[in-house]
Amino acid sequence: METVFGLVITFVMLMFSIYKGIFIGYPLLISFFIFVIISLRKGYSIADISKMAYDGGKKSFVVLKIFILIGAITAVWMSSGTVPSIVYYGINLMNPNYFIFYAFIISSLVSFLLGTSLGTVSTVGLALIVMAKSGEVNTSIATGAIIAGAYFGDRCSPMSSSANLIANLTETELFINIKNMLKSAVLPFILSLILYFVVSLSSPLNTASGGIDKAIVKSFDISILALLPSIIILVLSIFRVNVKISMFLSIALASVLSIYIQGYKINEVLYFILMGFHLDFANPLYLIIKGGGIISMLRPAIVVFISCSLAGIFEGTKTLQSVEKLLLKANSRSSLFLYTTIVSILTAAFGSNQSIAAVLTASLMDKAYKQNSVDKYQMALDLENTGIVLSALIPWNLAAFVPTSTMDVSPVGFITYAFYLYLLPITSYMILRYKNK
Repeated sequence: METVFGLVITFVMLMFSIYKGIFIGYPLLISFFIFVIISLRKGYSIADISKMAYDGGKKSFVVLKIFILIGAITAVWMSSGTVPSIVYYGINLMNPNYFIFYAFIISSLVSFLLGTSLGTVSTVGLALIVMAKSGEVNTSIATGAIIAGAYFGDRCSPMSSSANLIANLTETELFINIKNMLKSAVLPFILSLILYFVVSLSSPLNTASGGIDKAIVKSFDISILALLPSIIILVLSIFRVNVKISMFLSIALASVLSIYIQGYKINEVLYFILMGFHLDFANPLYLIIKGGGIISMLRPAIVVFISCSLAGIFEGTKTLQSVEKLLLKANSRSSLFLYTTIVSILTAAFGSNQSIAAVLTASLMDKAYKQNSVDKYQMALDLENTGIVLSALIPWNLAAFVPTSTMDVSPVGFITYAFYLYLLPITSYMILRYKNK
């Protein structure tokens, strides 16, 4: 009963913080102490609980390294003229009437090449949202298209950490999983394209608004050279170079361009990397092209560390294991998928992390799949079609919180327009229901 009370209180606090715009690190911290007290009442010692929390928290250290790179690359791509150049050429080459449509396609392609949603959002996603803000496009719609596209590749790219994680959890072959994922993605991807095309017509990019392309030319040295940091990311991804190495090399190259092409001093570039980029207050682009920096990743880092520590307590005290008996009631292929969806949403909401959701869901659903003699490749596919994408629809989950923080947009406004993220599980369930008949 105490556990249920703690989960309900946690959920209510998280929802309230989102509604009021309160930093979600606060309710997560309160939740952490609530479950520490609950664990003490169950007989666990402070030493045991501390170890559980530490074991969970240290899982965030790998992610925190990525955060440092994301913060740095976001700022230095601005100071080097990379983001301004992408925006400038995009405005002049892209059909403004179909901006949202293009945003989804571009994000999907880049995320498939990079294999990371966070890397996609912090690079090409950032440029696209700058275009949206300057062109009077509804930022919630644009963010929805960008995040949906970012998780297309995050789910099924050979370089995706989540795809590799699922393969390891289910003891399956990665490339067989990718083949299955691409097949199941065809229908929801086509439906998403249609929806984004329709939405584009009512939310075109206003290229005449404020003359941003002219302002960019006045503020930056726009050239093909400025695009090199983005090109190196794409080229290295084709050769399957680790994305962290690709991002580091891109940061180094962008720093050189900031100094020798854009005319910034070394100490200014270092300041941008640490604190974030900004133009002079009098510059018309001051409120549009700004942000990034390692410090900007502090809040997301706090969120992921607390959530991982909390998940460590959940796992150590087997808080969620009590629902395992209920899951064994699934007696058909479609009901298995439905239960997996529900469990994925719960674990993503209370674990606040895509990876934690995948690990906990795989653990909780394993017996149910074996009981129904369902192939392990089908279980892998179900995990990819539920928790991996649905995590990005939960505002306080790392999968959504970091992208919205990086692009400096509403943490909830995009949800309605992230079509692909919920069309994938919906179409998957409908197909399984049809096959059961």
